[in-house]
Amino acid sequence: MPYVGRFAPSPTGPLHAGSLVAALASWLDARAQGGRWLVRIEDVDAPRCVPGADRLILDQLARCGLVPDEPPLWQSQRGALYQHALDQLVDAGLAYPCACSRRDIEQAQAERGMARVRGAELPYPGTCRPENGGLRGRPARAWRLRTDFFEPNWPANHEIRAQAAPHSVAISGSVVHWTDRRLGPQQQDVAETVGDFVLRRADGLWAYQLAVVVDDAAQGVTHVVRGEDLADNTPRQILLQRALGLPTPSYLHTPLVLAADGEKLSKQNGAEALPLHDPLQALTAAAARLGLPAPMTEATVPEALIAWTSAWSVAWPMR
Repeated sequence: MPYVGRFAPSPTGPLHAGSLVAALASWLDARAQGGRWLVRIEDVDAPRCVPGADRLILDQLARCGLVPDEPPLWQSQRGALYQHALDQLVDAGLAYPCACSRRDIEQAQAERGMARVRGAELPYPGTCRPENGGLRGRPARAWRLRTDFFEPNWPANHEIRAQAAPHSVAISGSVVHWTDRRLGPQQQDVAETVGDFVLRRADGLWAYQLAVVVDDAAQGVTHVVRGEDLADNTPRQILLQRALGLPTPSYLHTPLVLAADGEKLSKQNGAEALPLHDPLQALTAAAARLGLPAPMTEATVPEALIAWTSAWSVAWPMR
C-alpha cells in the first residue's frame, strides 16, 4: 500500500518549537519512504481555535519548506462524515447516549472508592449503558463508544467488520496491544484507563478521537507520526478503527520538547511562536531533537531537508 502520512495541527495558535518537531518528523518519514504528505487542520474544537491561526500555521510550514502534496483539509467542514460514522456505531449497538456530567462521573467513582487524580480524567463507569438503565429519563449530553465489544460475552450476532491491521496490533477484551516504531511494545486497558469514551461532546462538538479516526481513513493515511503526548490516544483510536471496520495505520511518536519547568512545551503554557525570520534555525533545532545532524555551513532550507531525509532512515528504522 502506498505510504500516506499527515501533520494535523490544531489552530489554537501559531506553531511552536514542539509542534515543528512533529511536523518535520512526519514530513521526513513520508519523503524517506517515497510517500505523500498531507496537512489537516483539526479545528473541531471551535471555542479553542484562534481566528487566522490556520493560515499562519500553513505559512510557517511553507517557510520551513514543508508543503503538503494535496490541498489541506479543515475538520470543521467534515461534520457529515463524522455523523455518518456515529450513525454506523449506533446502528451496530456500539455507541449510546450519555446524560452524565463530570460531577456525576466523579460521584459514581467516589462511591467505588476511586478519587480523581489531578490532571487526569476519571474513567467512565458505564452508568448510561442500556443494560444499566440508559438515560433514566434524563436528556442526553454526549455519545460514547462501548469499550467491551471484544469481550467474549458480546452478542454473537454482531460482526466487527475490521480490516487488516498491522501484525503489531492485537486486542484482548478491552486491552489493546500495539508496537510504536520508536517507543516499542505498548499496551493499555481502555476500559480501565478511560472507560467508554466520548464521540460527540455535550456541547455538540465532535470529539477528537472520532474525527481523527474518520479522517485518517478517508485520506488513506497509512503512517501516523506525531508527538509522544498523543501516544495514549492510540489504543482508543485502534478500538474505534475496529468498531468502524477501518484499517489501522502504523504509529511513531516523536520526543517532546519540554519547557524550562519540565512540562511539555505547548500553547497553553506560553510557548513562543516559531520565528519566521530564520526558518533554518528553527528546523535545525527540531532536527536536533530528533537526533539528526546539523546542516552544513551556509546550507539552504531545501539542502538541509534533503540531508535530513537521508539521515532519517538511519535514526528511525522503518519497521
